[in-house]
Amino acid sequence: MRDETVARSYAETLFELAGRHDGVEAFGAGWELVVALMDDPLTREFLVTPRVATAEKTAALGRSLEGFVPPMLLRFLQVVVEKRRQRLIPAIASAYVEMLEHHLGRRRMDITVSRPLSAVDREDLEAQLSSATAAEVVPRIAVRPEIIGGIVIREGDTLYDGSVKRRLDAMRRRLMDAELRT
Repeated sequence: MRDETVARSYAETLFELAGRHDGVEAFGAGWELVVALMDDPLTREFLVTPRVATAEKTAALGRSLEGFVPPMLLRFLQVVVEKRRQRLIPAIASAYVEMLEHHLGRRRMDITVSRPLSAVDREDLEAQLSSATAAEVVPRIAVRPEIIGGIVIREGDTLYDGSVKRRLDAMRRRLMDAELRT
């Protein structure tokens, strides 16, 4: 099985367990802490290296996270480590957060613009996207001057490219095709 599929399966199992205990949002907050912990190169190396015993890894997780994340999430992470799947923790977290946002009626979108947006422009964009999708939009905005102007929106596998760069590239291709035909 591909890592992404395995990670999604783990996330679905945890989401179902959290739902039974009214903890889907608390688990989401716990995942934020876990992701921050996994972003540390030393922690990541400690968890993935075969030189450290599994029991030592699970004990360290317990000492680090106990009292900060729901006990069921902590035990889940320890089981993931016991199954030697700790390298999947970031992917499991990502899949869980995606399910949580869907459950809460949110849609995460990656938005690329050519220049930084003012607070008013950002609010207007969020409102327009929320209205168009009938869901609360959680935007991640990146500034890339090379798109020249316009906007690029990515949601999962769907891409809406309204950039000036794409339009210019399309125009260039049409002109070159017209030249080749004449």
